[in-house]
Order: sequence, then structure tokens, then C-alpha cells
Amino acid sequence: MTTHQRKVLIVEDDPAIREALREAIEADGHLAICAPDGGQAVRLFDGEPFDLVLLDLMLPVLSGYDVCRKIREKNRSVPVIMLTAKGEEIDKVLGLELGADDYVTKPFGLREILARVHAAFRRLELMAAPAAATPTDTFYFGDTILDRKRFTATRDKTTVELTAKELQLLEMFHRCKGDVLSRDQLLNEVWGIDYLGTTRTLDQHVAQVRKKVEGDGPPRLIKTVHGVGYQYVG
Repeated sequence: MTTHQRKVLIVEDDPAIREALREAIEADGHLAICAPDGGQAVRLFDGEPFDLVLLDLMLPVLSGYDVCRKIREKNRSVPVIMLTAKGEEIDKVLGLELGADDYVTKPFGLREILARVHAAFRRLELMAAPAAATPTDTFYFGDTILDRKRFTATRDKTTVELTAKELQLLEMFHRCKGDVLSRDQLLNEVWGIDYLGTTRTLDQHVAQVRKKVEGDGPPRLIKTVHGVGYQYVG
């Protein structure tokens, strides 16, 4: 539980699932606002601030992918948890590429959803706390300049946007340069110790940050240590 009421946008076209999520979020002490389609979700998000978005993928009017893209154009840090009944890996990868923080595959239990929500809220609180260990707004990752305030990566005069998760991953690699970090270490640090997802989420995020700080070609900065995790070699 968080120390004050949070506001959650629930975007789900199935009335039974939408109502179950609303009841669970409100019983947990938060304010839940629901949208049955992607168009209404975007209008609601544009009109007021939210602390978290639970976002179904298969929606009328606008898909969950389109909604996620529009949310990230407006806000780079609000947690977005995608809800999907689709099993294809490419759908999950695409969602993460667009800036989703996590995904849950249907059918899911409400306790699992609340655990993911709690973990996301704790990460928000940590991000909002004064950070004595961040003396500057920018730092180098290889030959890429990362900007903590703007959530950007600039390399060869080209700037790309970073999600909050991508920036957190890069900061951890930067702090632990040369160390071999296990997948569990990275998941605990960036997603929280109570994260219930799989290491595939981490692997997909690492693939995204590699593209943004290294470009195409074999990995040069973030090496895969098979059977263990990853190592930032600089």
C-alpha cells in the first residue's frame, strides 16, 4: 500500500474484467477511472494526471499499442502495465518498445495485478525521493550522453527518447561498470524484489537499450554473460 491515494487509469473493453479491476484497485485504496476503448483512454489521459495505467492491448477505436505510444508522447515516466491475451512474443516486444513497463498475460489473478501495481508505486516513490547519488543531470555511457531529466540518449548528434525503465537499467550498468550482474540482480533493482514476471521482460529491455546506446551490430558495451546475466564493459 502507498501512503496516499493514487489514481489509476484502467483501459479494458471487456466489462467483466474492467469492473473486476476497478473493484480491486478501489478496494486497495486507490482511485480507479475506466475507459472502454482506446480513444476515450487518450482523452482521459490528456485531461488529467494519472499515477499508473493498466492497458489492454486489443481495444476498439485505438489499439493498446497506439494508446501507449500517445501516453509516452505526453509522459515518459508514468508506469504502464499492458494486459494481453495474445501469446506471440512479438506483441510483448512491441509493447515494451513503445514504452510499456511490464505486461501481464490473461487470464491473470487480481492478486498478481495488485502486486505489480504495488511494485510500480514503490518505484515511483523511489524516483521521487531526493537522489544524493545523482550529482549531474547527464552522464556518458560509452560515447552516448544520457540525460536523466529529459530521458534521452544522444549519440553522433542523434537523440532518441528513453523510457524510465531503460534509463534505470543504464544507470545500474553505469554504477556497476565491469561487474557481471545477474538477471535477478537487475530485476530486483529495476522492477522490484516482488516482481512476478519473467526474465524475458529484462532481456527485451536490454535489447532495446543496446539499440539506443550502441546502434546496430554485435554488442560492444553491454555483454551477455551466458547463464548469468549482463556486464557493462564500457
